[in-house]
Amino acid sequence: MNNPASTAPRRRARVRAPELTGKGGWLNTGGKELTLADLRGRITVLDFWTFCCVNCLHVIDELRELEERHGDTVVVVGVHSPKFVHEAEHRAVVDAVERYGVHHPVLDDPELATWKQYAVRAWPTLVVIDPEGYVVAQHAGEGHVHAIEKLVTELEAEHEAKGTLRRGDGPYVPPEPEPTDLRFPGKALLLPSGSLLVTDTTRHQLVELEPDGETVVRRIGEGTRGLADGPGEKARFGEPQGLALLPDGRVAVADTVNHALRAWDPASGEVTTLAGTGRQWWQGSPTAGPAREVDLSSPWDVAWWEGRLWIAMAGVHQLWAYDPEAGTVSVAAGTTNEGLVDGPADQAWFAQPSGLAAAGDRLWIADSETSALRWVERAADGEGGGDGGGFVLRTAVGTGLFDFGHRDGAAGQALLQHPLGVTALPDGSVAVCDTYNHALRRYDPASEEVTTLATDLREPSDAVLVEDDIVVVESARHRLTRLRLPEEAVRVESVAHRTRREATEVAPGALRLDVVFQAPPGQKLDTRYGPSTRLLVGSTPPELLADGAGQGTDLSRELVLADGATEGVLHVSAMAASCDDDPANEYPACHVHQQDWGVPVRVTAGGVSRLPLVLAGLDGDA
Repeated sequence: MNNPASTAPRRRARVRAPELTGKGGWLNTGGKELTLADLRGRITVLDFWTFCCVNCLHVIDELRELEERHGDTVVVVGVHSPKFVHEAEHRAVVDAVERYGVHHPVLDDPELATWKQYAVRAWPTLVVIDPEGYVVAQHAGEGHVHAIEKLVTELEAEHEAKGTLRRGDGPYVPPEPEPTDLRFPGKALLLPSGSLLVTDTTRHQLVELEPDGETVVRRIGEGTRGLADGPGEKARFGEPQGLALLPDGRVAVADTVNHALRAWDPASGEVTTLAGTGRQWWQGSPTAGPAREVDLSSPWDVAWWEGRLWIAMAGVHQLWAYDPEAGTVSVAAGTTNEGLVDGPADQAWFAQPSGLAAAGDRLWIADSETSALRWVERAADGEGGGDGGGFVLRTAVGTGLFDFGHRDGAAGQALLQHPLGVTALPDGSVAVCDTYNHALRRYDPASEEVTTLATDLREPSDAVLVEDDIVVVESARHRLTRLRLPEEAVRVESVAHRTRREATEVAPGALRLDVVFQAPPGQKLDTRYGPSTRLLVGSTPPELLADGAGQGTDLSRELVLADGATEGVLHVSAMAASCDDDPANEYPACHVHQQDWGVPVRVTAGGVSRLPLVLAGLDGDA
């Protein structure tokens, strides 16, 4: 059997790339249907993504420089492979491609046809196809573009010499821009003046609107992607999202793609940076310290609570907190593992927390990937083994990564679909922007009931109270919509869904888990300070595994499925660190490769006894 952690050089496998097919058709090609034959002679990088996935958005940003530097030899093709039902809607994919500035062809594959042909198991996954149409590499997760660029350089030289490389412009055709005042707005804030401040996310600006929610007062930000402080008309943002008032009157801004926390002063118009370096946080980076010296990862929303500014750090599935008096930032809750686990803050699991709302002794959280509404509060005396001075996480609505839908009623069985915003209401309940259900929902802590306040919204991402009304950010309609808070909830037909991926059929008993990792060319595993790999395995339900759960350093593990187990989800998190293999370099450049998988499995007599998950490279035993 091939050692999945092997880094020995070997000849590239020659696997013919399957054709690209998807019922949704092609975007960003000017209406042309692309085939692999059209891409022959170019190096093609397939990016399997879905727009709910923050890691996928990171990879889109990582690929921008590769596309710029190798634009005459490399074609990036996005293959949109949906997790949620809403993501299978063609209009939603069109919106997402514009919203996130995707400047390459995209295949809309709502039925996961191409995903299955390439045996993809995780979002995001990158597959490299050489100019002759053969698959030469596969990488799961983010942080792999440096390795892909080295491979691209090798392929350019190899196929230039063979005469099989074709240089020139790629097939990307940009769509016509739409003339609207807002373009995919993200979050909103009611200013003390009565004006509304909105993050105009796709245009990299903040926009102040009159109380009518329509008339533009001023724009803050130059309007191009970047990280620059200064006067409002010269400052730059990168897809800003969340907003919160600070005690000193400034507005805190979650500058998402810049991995930074910014501040705007309505009085002076000045924009400054509060926290972050502009670099993305990776495993092993500091998790506390001077705010301007600590890396962040896709901050999505902010809220002032308990004397600090809390940050929904979607990129690492945590909550962080900024202390303006001390000038520090630190992790407040979450382990970086993705999932739904309640309990003491330092042991809890989140999945892309994207909305925050402070309400008295609770901080409410829209935890988008688990389709959950959750809250943080002070721990009771002795709770979680502490003295009551810490925080605990609890869940009001939601069960995990794979169950979602639109169902009202008792919170224990109610369903949401990828909510992005939460708003505290005057009566102690909360409104939830149920984004992928195009609805505004309400959770009442007193009755523990979920109801629907409004439907026929288009990807609502935030809402703010304005007197007796609630103003909703309809992100995909590019506007703010004012609603009267109804006394009675709207009634809707209950719908429940599970993730669209097919379960992997596995045999009862022993199951060999192999995480395949091959260090990129010119690199080796970094063993200077001990093991450079980590593997964490769990399951839903926990009873699925009789043996093999837990953390270790070997990328291969023998799992044992419990007697009588029929189905469930295996949760696998793998990490490997590699460094440049140059003995003469005392301080080699190092890279962390990390990916989380949620693999639905079904136990059958004819199932497989080995489960390979590719972190980087190709599975030699496939």
